[in-house]
Amino acid sequence: MTEAAHGFEGLLREALAPVEPPADLAERLETTLTSITEMAADELEAWELSAMRDPRNWARPAAAVVAGSAAGAALVVLRARRRARTATPTLDSVRWPSVSRSAERTVRDLARETRRLLGER
Repeated sequence: MTEAAHGFEGLLREALAPVEPPADLAERLETTLTSITEMAADELEAWELSAMRDPRNWARPAAAVVAGSAAGAALVVLRARRRARTATPTLDSVRWPSVSRSAERTVRDLARETRRLLGER
């Protein structure tokens, strides 16, 4: 019985071992999110307002708004997190006031990335 338990534990350890993501995962994710955002914006730009009178035509623009907004928000968060990771930690980073500074910096980064994304269009 104990042999079976040890064998089962070994299988679980092997199955649940942490896996490192590929090195280029962040770049691929950013490229994909940018592409989705651009495709959604292109879809909305090509849509004719006169066609909006018929509710059957609302599905594609609604899907474009949802997909573009979600991809844009994810892109902003991804870029802000990358910028936060590259910031060098200081000795003050352990103290409580640094938490508010870190939050302020994160909000500023999110706002900057949002303005940059909206400015590209």
